[in-house]
Amino acid sequence: MKILLTTCAISLLATPLFAGPIERACNASDRQNASRSLCSCIQDVADVRLSSKDQKQAAKFFKEPQLAQDTRQSDNAAKERFWLRYKEWGQIAALQCAPS
Repeated sequence: MKILLTTCAISLLATPLFAGPIERACNASDRQNASRSLCSCIQDVADVRLSSKDQKQAAKFFKEPQLAQDTRQSDNAAKERFWLRYKEWGQIAALQCAPS
């Protein structure tokens, strides 16, 4: 029980208190290039470009990359519209958050 509580406390301290869903997912991911500043930047872009519902959906892709592929290939009109918003957000985030 102590180990679980310690792990939870460390996780809370490691993730900013007001981080959005994409920033939290990014920080928790095992991606080699993920950093606090990058994750924060892409969240900032998401706050401007994506609804909270879209952000929650996009955050799932960090943990389940296959879900992104399934969404991209879906014939569902709502998923297609989401994918276009997601793709636009990704392009803008790539430009704004790229290391200088």
